[in-house]
Amino acid sequence: MPLDFSLPLARLKLLRSGTVMVRDDPAVLRVEGPGALTCLQGLLTQDLAAPGDDSLVYGAVLTPKGMVIADAWVLREETGFILVFDSGARTAMLALLSRTLPPRLARTIDLSDSWAAIWMIGGTAPERLARALGREVPGAGKVLRTGPAGPILAGGTEPAPFRVLCLGPTADLDAIAASFPAGTACCGHQSDLAAARVLAGWPTLNREIDEKTLPQEVRFEEIGGVSYTKGCYTGQETVARVHFRGHVNRTLRGVVLEGAEPPEDRVLKAGAKDVGRLATALILEDRVLGLALVRREVENGAMLRAGERQARVVALPFGDVS
Repeated sequence: MPLDFSLPLARLKLLRSGTVMVRDDPAVLRVEGPGALTCLQGLLTQDLAAPGDDSLVYGAVLTPKGMVIADAWVLREETGFILVFDSGARTAMLALLSRTLPPRLARTIDLSDSWAAIWMIGGTAPERLARALGREVPGAGKVLRTGPAGPILAGGTEPAPFRVLCLGPTADLDAIAASFPAGTACCGHQSDLAAARVLAGWPTLNREIDEKTLPQEVRFEEIGGVSYTKGCYTGQETVARVHFRGHVNRTLRGVVLEGAEPPEDRVLKAGAKDVGRLATALILEDRVLGLALVRREVENGAMLRAGERQARVVALPFGDVS
């Protein structure tokens, strides 16, 4: 279903250059055992082996035909892997891992009910988190556990819509949130996280991603979600064929509409032809920024129509929209 939400321009500036922390309850699954790496390598689109221990990567789990089941952030530690999914993917992923992981090689532990996440957004987030905790925070793509049983910190990679992910038992995350001096960080909402995703051109499950979506349609190549050098994984044949021999017919693009309301008609047209559909709309004070799957032949800069409104197609991520 489409998601529309409003954001004041002052809040937008804070997401770009301030510190916003958004509490979240994603699906959190731990996979451990002697064959955990090999088993997960056969499922995820991104390489887990090359980055080594204490690394963070982003990828997807696919159907045999190469369609996205769920996307995930994967934290690799010496003793296992922690997979962070959208909460809506929890049931499907538990069933898939139960079906595909041999118990003698890897086991899955569902931490979703006892763990939570804080997504740290904004240019000053790493520095202010380090001050609040009194310790260094990991750089991009790196993972740091703060104690034997303490929360885990992971540095967002360059295209990601967050700067640091804090993950761990709920009480530990409450302590992290409470450690910020007054006025140094803003307690955000799900709309802040959604806005950060839109600005970064980041697809979201059940919005831009559905059961018929291929990874290349929703920018997985651009955001570091696909490896073409790792070994085989479920759905790889389709992904590789598209990359080396063909192309997808639609791609995730940004659209900009003047006016502070989303269009009633989500279908994007070039003349009389349907060429896309608006999925998510970020409503600013004087315009709407949207994510839409648009036909490949439509060039960036093209003017389309959404009902009676004009919609300009732009490349992702969005640039300066202040």
